[in-house]
Parts: sequence; structure tokens; C-alpha cells
Amino acid sequence: MSKRTVLVLGASGLIGRFVTDDLRARGFRVVGVARSLSPAQRMSVLDIELPILSLDAAALTRLLSEHAVDVVVNCLGVLQDGPDSNTSAVHRDFVARLLQAIGDSRRAIRLVHLSIPGAAEADRTAFATTKREAERLIGASGIPHAILRPGFVVAPSAYGGSAMLRALATFPLDLPAKEMATPFHPVAIEDISATIAWLAARDIDDVSVKTVSWDLMQTEPITMAGVIKPFRRAFGTAGWPRVAMPRLMLDLGAKLGDIASYLGWMPPMRSTAIAELRRGVIGDPSAWIAATSIAPKTLVETIGRHPASIQDKWFARLFLVKALIFASLVAFWLVSGFIALFVSYRAAAGILTAHNFPPALVDPITIGTSLMDMSIGVLIAFRRTAAIGLIAGIFASLGYMVGAAMLTPDLWIEPLGALVKTGPAIVLMLVALLMLDNR
Repeated sequence: MSKRTVLVLGASGLIGRFVTDDLRARGFRVVGVARSLSPAQRMSVLDIELPILSLDAAALTRLLSEHAVDVVVNCLGVLQDGPDSNTSAVHRDFVARLLQAIGDSRRAIRLVHLSIPGAAEADRTAFATTKREAERLIGASGIPHAILRPGFVVAPSAYGGSAMLRALATFPLDLPAKEMATPFHPVAIEDISATIAWLAARDIDDVSVKTVSWDLMQTEPITMAGVIKPFRRAFGTAGWPRVAMPRLMLDLGAKLGDIASYLGWMPPMRSTAIAELRRGVIGDPSAWIAATSIAPKTLVETIGRHPASIQDKWFARLFLVKALIFASLVAFWLVSGFIALFVSYRAAAGILTAHNFPPALVDPITIGTSLMDMSIGVLIAFRRTAAIGLIAGIFASLGYMVGAAMLTPDLWIEPLGALVKTGPAIVLMLVALLMLDNR
């Protein structure tokens, strides 16, 4: 059992969570830190919520000293700039403070930093350029370090790009031919964690690993199509006929994803993701394999030779539909309120008048319910308030149904069945509420 203490920054993410749990299973004392952890991720008293990106160098130094940290694993990263994310702040500025904190701690600490593969001259996005700036800061610091550049990460769980590929594998769609032919070298998340464990077990004075930069990925050349193929085999969709989506459709999806990100959502299909996809994932893992003797798992070994489970199939099929569900609910509430207030106000108010509502209440009720409907749509549109909006929508719909049963029961048998259709809308909002989690 190792007595070394490992601090994992970003312990709620796909890689960070796996590494935290795996290193603990290997006998390391692991402190997992994240800005927020779901209840299911709080596996230990050493899983800590901290506003990590807001901490200055002095606070980071105290964190390292209080937990007697020997190895820092930095898994923090954001895909692109948005209201709640700043690539420069996360990838460059935080790393600068972390390096200062490691130096000020006067402890013998190895930094393991996760970056991205590829050549610097091919960097075109803020995501890539700020990641590369962090690498340069680390290289100039003189601190013992390992910069790991994983390929496309394949893990038992799915998030972001890996979730999108699983979803693509279950639909009769392909990406455009050029994108499907892009080099896309994968790596099993187990190989990343095994590498970090190997580094954490090495003595800090071991000159052979004092400063290393490794590409972590399979050695065999493979394309995006080759990565999706074993997923399709696992999902039982390998023999389906498929239609390649136009590049314009892919670009439009990325733009819509960018808009959604400004509402607090984190869709995997955004401009940066598509730009990095078109760039491809390539590298040379020979130095990593030679140093660690880790034989990279193949895709078949990573994904498994058995059919996908029912929970895997449900997730993959519903992943892309989730965006459609939320968009339709936002439109439903906004449009219904807008029509009642601005397009068919007299008709909406006439329903109340026809059922002998007091004239003094007709306008306030019509205006109030219309504004309420539109407010529910706005609440659902923003990620932070989506749960509130969905719950409010469910109660509002139930209220409409009960109120109609008591005051205007004839609306239940009107030809278009507006109230009858409210029931399925409630079910859809419940489904959306149950699908709200990202991790």
C-alpha cells in the first residue's frame, strides 16, 4: 500500500473521477477536489468541494501543505469560453498560480498535467492555444512534472464527445465523409489512470521521469469511422444503412450548441468541439510505452466484446433527443403564453367571459397566466433554473387541469382536446426533469 498522497483537481469530471477512484483502489491516499460534486461522487471524506479556480496561490499552498500532498494531478479544463467558463483563466492563469503554490509549499511535489495531443502550429482554438500556453509555463517552471496528452478518451461512463459518439452509433446517421476519415486515435481511461499511478509511485528524484511529455493513445492508425464502428457493433446497429449529414448541418448544430452554452448548458456539439474534431487526434505514444511498459488497450478491449446493456442503449438513444425535449418545452411554454397574450388575447379572455367569470377578473387572469407560461419557458431555457421551471410547469399544468375540471368542464370535450393533451406534456416535463443531470 502506497503512503503517498495524490491531489486530483477536477475530481468530478470524466477523467478526474475515474482517476480518483482508481488510485484509491491501488492504495494511494487521494484527495479529490472539485468546484461541485454530485451526492453520488462524495465517496470519501477526502472528496472536497472548493471554488478551486478562485483560489489564489497562497490558498493553494495551504491546500498542498494541509494534506501533505506528494503528487498533483490537474484534470481541470473547459471546452470554450462562455458565461461561466474562461479558457485562459482555467488553462493558463490557474496553472500559473498552481506552479507558484507548488514552489512556495517547499514540498517535493510532482505535477501531472493533462493536456491535448497534436502540434502547436495546428492550434486554432482558444481551447488548444491556452492548453499549450500552460505546457510552456510548466516546462519553464523547473518543477518535476509529467505532461500527459491523451487521445480520444474512451471510458465506461460517457460524457461530452464520447457520449455524442455513442449517440451517433445508435442512429442511421454518419458525420460528413471528410470528418469520418479524420485520424482519431483513442485511449482507454484505464491506461491514463495506470500511467498516473505509475508516475505517482516513482521517486521524485528519478531523473528518467523528472520532466516528461507523453502522448497517450493506441499505436494503430484509426479514423473517426473506426472509433464509431465497435460502438455500432456493441449496440447492434452495425448493419444499418446510413445517411451522411451535410457539413452545413454539422456547422448549424455547432452554432446552436454555442447559443445553448450561453444559457448555461454544456452541449458536446459546439464550435470548438467541431474544430478539434476536424483537426483530428494524432500523436506518437512510443515514448510513453517504452518508459512505462503499458500496452495500450485496443478499442475492442476497451468497449468490450459483449452487446451493450439496456442502460447503455437507453442513454445513447436519448442523449441527442434530450436537447430536442428541452427545446420543445421552452417553445411550448413561450409560444403558448405569447399567443394568448399578443395574438389571440380576445379569444383567450372570451373563454373566461363565456363561463361567467367576473369581468374584473378576466383581464388579470388572462394576462397573469400568459406571463406565467412565458416565465416557465424562460426558466426551463436556462440550465441553472431548468429544474425550477420544469417543476413549475408540472404544477401549472396540473392546476390548469384541475381548474378546468371545476370551472369549465366542457373544455375537456372540446374537439381539439387541448386539456387532454396537457397530460402528455406533464409526462414529458417529468422525463426532462429526470434527464437533467450531466454527470
